[in-house]
Amino acid sequence: MMSPLTLGTNRMATRASKSRRLAWLLLLLVVIGALAVVAVPVWIIQPFKAQTDRGVAISYVLRSWSPIVTIAAVIISFVIGGWLWRGTRWLAKAVLVFLLFPLLAATWFARQNHFEWMFHPLPHAAYVSPTEASFVGDSDMVLAVENNGEAVAYPVGLMAYHHVVQDVVGGTPLIATY
Repeated sequence: MMSPLTLGTNRMATRASKSRRLAWLLLLLVVIGALAVVAVPVWIIQPFKAQTDRGVAISYVLRSWSPIVTIAAVIISFVIGGWLWRGTRWLAKAVLVFLLFPLLAATWFARQNHFEWMFHPLPHAAYVSPTEASFVGDSDMVLAVENNGEAVAYPVGLMAYHHVVQDVVGGTPLIATY
């Protein structure tokens, strides 16, 4: 027969075990949530992928909230991790560290303009005559601009990736986008 002291100790150990499992689950949810807030806009807004108005709106909201959400997630994760760190074996400590690395990476990434990495302007744009433009086929689409007797054409294939070109046509500065 168990003594009342042993029975009370077992109940406390069971409660502590449940609390630790709940803390691990909460930590995992916080990390996954922070990663999702950062990854969803990257997944929605991709080069050469059609976007919807709703997708762009969702991406914008998540992108604007991601710096705050990731900082809150780091603080919550470090509090939970600090509580779990005490009394855990080395393997559990390794899992804690393993969970925090992607969270810290997402926190850094939330402060970057990754859209600029994907859609960057053509760095050294050069203009050639139509006879020298061997990279443009006869059936390729172009964006054409004519102003004050000067005409230029921007290949849609290049514009689809770079999205923006700054130019001066017929003495007038312009920005063409696609």
